[in-house]
Amino acid sequence: MTEAVPGDTLAIRLIAGGATVLASSVLTDSGMEHYRGSFANPTMVLPLASSALGIAVNGRKAQRPDGGGSTVPAIGHAGAVTIGAVGLGFHAYNVLKRPGGATFTNLFYGAPAGAPAALILAGLLGKAANALAEGKDHVGPVVLASGRAIGAVAGTGILGSAGEAALLHVRGAYHDPFMWLPVTVPPIAAASLLRDVVEDHPRRATTILLGTTAALGLIGVGFHVYGVSRNMGGWRNWRQNILAGPPIPAPPAFTGLALAGLGALILMRRRHG
Repeated sequence: MTEAVPGDTLAIRLIAGGATVLASSVLTDSGMEHYRGSFANPTMVLPLASSALGIAVNGRKAQRPDGGGSTVPAIGHAGAVTIGAVGLGFHAYNVLKRPGGATFTNLFYGAPAGAPAALILAGLLGKAANALAEGKDHVGPVVLASGRAIGAVAGTGILGSAGEAALLHVRGAYHDPFMWLPVTVPPIAAASLLRDVVEDHPRRATTILLGTTAALGLIGVGFHVYGVSRNMGGWRNWRQNILAGPPIPAPPAFTGLALAGLGALILMRRRHG
């Protein structure tokens, strides 16, 4: 590594930490949803295994960013991207095969695109963190050291997460004014981050917006826990209500992507420093 080891180390921690949070969100969300689907398709266990491996390898990288890379993480990251892409296909098919195809009703209640997409993002961010830990500036033609590619992935992911939140909050009729927060603040943060990526000029406002987005992801868990408690029987009937209520594992996706975006900003500032 170069003289900027401290800065690189913090960036790697944030990027790997973000990938860990994303993988954790996928593991719990997919576990609940696939349990509801009775694991009817044997391949439904694959995202659980892949996200569990992602938690292990990315969590270790977040703790020890100077430990270099290894073969196991590389295989795990490639597997996450592949399984996530296949999962997106399965989920799209699940929606489109329903009567009416891609209607709002089917998008509301069909297989969500968010979890497999988050698994892809976790794999990409984990791969980037692992490569940076190995001292690599590039992965193929993609430049990592500048932080711009990682920022683009994080910003795009935040926009996708906000889009899914908007869809599900429409289903909930925005009955709580706080439901507007994840569909307004994160998109602004993503737009600011993507602007910084395009202009190659990180701004302090982007850091504040990403920090707020990360906090919203954690706060959202509390709101969703409360939403589950409002169903008939509350937490005494948790087996049914965690499946019928708002998805508790979904909001942390914002936190994971925001952390990775903050890591990207550190790399971008190092180049300009």
